[in-house]
Amino acid sequence: MADERAKRIAERIAPLRVTPGSRVVLAKDFDPGYKADFVTKKDAVELLQQGVEVLSEYQERLAAQDTWGVLVVLQALDAAGKDGTIRHVTSGINPQGVSVHSFKVPSSEELDHDYLWRFAKNLPRRGEIGIFNRSYYEEVLVVRVHPENLTRQRLPKAARGRDVWKRRYRDINDWERYLGDNGFKIVKLFLNLSKEEQRTRFLRRIDLPDHNWKFSAADVHERGSWDAYQKAFSGMLSATSTEWAPWYVIPADHKWFARLCAAAVLANALFEIDPRFPKVTDEARKALRDTKVELEAEAPKGAASDPFADEGARTDKKARKKAARGARKATKRTNEAAATEADDG
Repeated sequence: MADERAKRIAERIAPLRVTPGSRVVLAKDFDPGYKADFVTKKDAVELLQQGVEVLSEYQERLAAQDTWGVLVVLQALDAAGKDGTIRHVTSGINPQGVSVHSFKVPSSEELDHDYLWRFAKNLPRRGEIGIFNRSYYEEVLVVRVHPENLTRQRLPKAARGRDVWKRRYRDINDWERYLGDNGFKIVKLFLNLSKEEQRTRFLRRIDLPDHNWKFSAADVHERGSWDAYQKAFSGMLSATSTEWAPWYVIPADHKWFARLCAAAVLANALFEIDPRFPKVTDEARKALRDTKVELEAEAPKGAASDPFADEGARTDKKARKKAARGARKATKRTNEAAATEADDG
């Protein structure tokens, strides 16, 4: 069942994957309004819930195995739905197993270090899913669109040359390969929003009083750099989608579909890791049995020695009775059908 589920999800998300080595022109290659024909908005609610349950199960395995960590990199323009995607996709995961970090304008302390420093110190631990709401990719996006930010980083003159973006792509690819080699899976999601849908969402933030707090005039100002951002996104996707850390372009004009896609990509990454619960050794199992005997001996007079085992036995008994009733009904239907055929004959 798990193999079939994994295969089905991998097939569904394949069109979203940026082929490593390909040259991406975002506006031409990926439609922000895309909705797959195999799912409706109504069906998506149940599918997303199923996806969240899968993520919860595999996150528990991930934590128990304590070998792999997962880093989710979330990039998008403003109003693309990053916060909502994080909230819905992680809604069923144990909060102790997830960390979310949002990165704003670098502080004075952060500017005193290399540009990857503040991200490296917030990486997830083994057994944990970490989410970067915006990430080190801002260094080849915002900084590229607004090169004055590069000046503020106080880099040596040679490091600010014309090939700075090419070198940063190389740095990021090498760093992600290093993380992968050390047991950290990188899941990169780009929420692809159309300019018109962004305009509509900004107006919603203005028109609805309980959404006013989300509005920022600076976000609207950035729309003036739309074409420059599209070029920067295209360059980023082309240069940094690798075999060890590919990009997935999530159509973001329909929030319900974007959330479903994001959950599917993360589930696929966990399927690829395939974390397992640690096996209990014979020695440890003997210790469990000995401890069980001790705890059962401490049961108060009149109390069940092991209420959990008793409850499990009752549940199993009910399940066996239900299965037996189902089998009897199936046999009865088969006999009735055979009798009907005999009468017709």
